[in-house]
Amino acid sequence: MKYATLCYIRKNGKTLMLHRVKKANDMHEGKWNGLGGKMEEGETPEECAIREVKEECGLNVKNPTLKGLLTFPFFSKGESWYVFLFLINEFDGELIESNEGDLEWIDDDKLFDLNLWDGDKIFIKWLDQPGFFSGKFLYKDGVLTEHGFENHK
Repeated sequence: MKYATLCYIRKNGKTLMLHRVKKANDMHEGKWNGLGGKMEEGETPEECAIREVKEECGLNVKNPTLKGLLTFPFFSKGESWYVFLFLINEFDGELIESNEGDLEWIDDDKLFDLNLWDGDKIFIKWLDQPGFFSGKFLYKDGVLTEHGFENHK
């Protein structure tokens, strides 16, 4: 089991997205994602979110809001992932160049025009719902085959 964070940073009707086009052997190659990554030993999800955002784009996160927990059984190389999903509205600093892809502020109403994972198209909508949610997304050979959702208001 792998543990990770996924962060959606928003400002003025836009979301900061990462187009994964720079990293070799990237399971997300060509996709657009939020920012985040694997948790390090002893890190809390919040600490991981803050560190990963700083490393990937240079921004200093304040008060990340935990919105959900996502489960991806056997997503990559037979490994399952638990992903802590954060919404970030408070930050400062300047964007840096990411070694994982190209960063771009995307209008919120254009997010679903991007090359997203099919599951992302589902759970990104949940970011604006009140409360906390959990979701399970089962992929086979990169294709979403099943998903479920629970909202804990």
